[in-house]
Amino acid sequence: MKALTWHGKGDIRCESVPDPRIEDGRDAIIKVTACAICGSDLHIYGGIIPGMEHGDVLGHETMGEVVEVGSANKSLKVGDRVVVPFTIACGECFFCKRGYFSGCERSNPNKGAAEKMWGYSPAGLFGYSHTLGGYAGGQAEYLRVPFADAGPIKVPDGLTDEQVLFLSDIFPTGYMAAEFCNIQPGDTIAIWGCGPVGQMAIRSAFMLGAEQVIAIDTVPERLAMASAAGALTLDFLDEDIYDRIRDLTNGRGADACIDAVGTEAEPRSSAYAMIDRIKTATFMGTDRPHVLRQAIQCCRNFGTVSIVGVYGGFLDKIPMGSAINRGLTFRMAQTPVQHYLPKLLERIEKGEIDPSFVITHTASLEDGPDLYKTFRDKADGCIKVVLKP
Repeated sequence: MKALTWHGKGDIRCESVPDPRIEDGRDAIIKVTACAICGSDLHIYGGIIPGMEHGDVLGHETMGEVVEVGSANKSLKVGDRVVVPFTIACGECFFCKRGYFSGCERSNPNKGAAEKMWGYSPAGLFGYSHTLGGYAGGQAEYLRVPFADAGPIKVPDGLTDEQVLFLSDIFPTGYMAAEFCNIQPGDTIAIWGCGPVGQMAIRSAFMLGAEQVIAIDTVPERLAMASAAGALTLDFLDEDIYDRIRDLTNGRGADACIDAVGTEAEPRSSAYAMIDRIKTATFMGTDRPHVLRQAIQCCRNFGTVSIVGVYGGFLDKIPMGSAINRGLTFRMAQTPVQHYLPKLLERIEKGEIDPSFVITHTASLEDGPDLYKTFRDKADGCIKVVLKP
């Protein structure tokens, strides 16, 4: 089959790889009908995710049609149309039973490597390094889905692929970011990053009752999309974000701040951000947490900082004194997608949101390597890429 594979920093190829096969009775094989390039994939493209090996198949936003099921899988049948969560979960362990599917204890066969980095291992992920399981991803013609009786959600024929594909990651992630904010009537929510997850967070914050959403970015197309959703937009290269948020909140600060950027914050945004870039380039640091610092400073006393941008290692100069003395709450996670799927599918069916609004580019797998570069460079108005194998 054809798939997008990793061969080093900036080197993504569309090439032939072996077809997946059933390896466990709970497996399923799906024929991929739509997949997407995620902002998290750009961290792999940029060479900053450890544990990648030449030829690894990428991708963790995937849906398609079931073409084969394992003997123990009683939940799916051939012909079912499903969306596959990016988090792989057994559905039976301590964490899965509590709804914390992204903390599954059984789905990462390489948990030892993750434990050395983080103390304990999270769940395995599709197409996201051998540290997180070494699973082949879904930017391919076919995908093996482990624990397929506990993960994928069946979708009705009345909805298009484009409407439901993002249930695999960015819609639940953006929704979770907003849900973490414990939004109350009249609240102001500030969101750093107007990429795909940020766009979903903006709309989710309004769905959950926010009165004002402040969206922060510098890419014109992203700011325009945020504005179309009703957000008040700020360009961090043109304005002092802290001062503007104070002005917009009567000097109090945002009720909650969402970091939808993560480790690769724009180095032009401040001197501190440039220092972060130098540290990572010279192996003196692992992440660039300028956005997180700013979110903490801009959050009101006893507010919430919600973190869904990806961080991988150790962060430098985080203002914990500010957070502790002002009573901030931190909420963060890799999204337990399975927990959110039923209620978010219901919102789509009711017409409360159509996640396809974020798509700017649709192409074939063969176009994938070029579109990785287009997406990374924010060229051609690119906000979200969908690939159709």
